[in-house]
Amino acid sequence: MALVYAHPYPDRSRANRALLEAVRDLPGLDVRPLFDLYPDYDLDVAAEQRALVAAHTVVWQHPLHWYSVPGLLKLWFDQVLARGFAYGGGRALAGKRCLWVVTTGGELDAYGPSGMHGHPFAEFEPPIRQTARFCGMEWLEPIVVHGAHHVSDTELARTGERYRARLAALEAEGGARP
Repeated sequence: MALVYAHPYPDRSRANRALLEAVRDLPGLDVRPLFDLYPDYDLDVAAEQRALVAAHTVVWQHPLHWYSVPGLLKLWFDQVLARGFAYGGGRALAGKRCLWVVTTGGELDAYGPSGMHGHPFAEFEPPIRQTARFCGMEWLEPIVVHGAHHVSDTELARTGERYRARLAALEAEGGARP
C-alpha cells in the first residue's frame, strides 16, 4: 500500500499530522511524504512509479487547496501518472484501489447551497475521483475531515482510528477483492 502524503506545511498541520501518525506504522504501508522528499519539486518519477506498481492500494492524503490538491501533488499527478504508465496504453494502476483522505478548513455546513462554498462537498470530488478512474483504479469512499482547524481532539482521534482500521482491512485483503 502506498500513501502519497502532500501537506505543504506538515509541521503546522494538526489534522493531517494526526491522521498520518495514526497509520504511519502499519505493516505494508509505504508513506511517500512528497514535501519532505521533494522540497525543490524535482520528483523522482521512477521511484514514485515503482512505489505505485508495488502497491495494491494507493492513498492520496492532503488538505484541500482551492478546491483541489496542493501544487506538488498536482505536479505528481502530471508527471507520475504519465501516458504509457497509468493510461494511454499503460495499465500499471489498473485494478488498484484508490482512497482519498482529505481535510478541509471549512466546516461541513460551509459546503452547501447556503454555505460559503455554495456547493455540497461531494461536488468537489469528481476531478480527484476521475483521476483515479482514468488510470483504471477502483475509487473507494473517501475519508473527509471538515473543519480541520477546529475539529476536537476526540473526533480527530476517532477519525484516525477509523482510518487505521480501514487501511489495516485493505492490507489484510491485499490484492483480493471481497
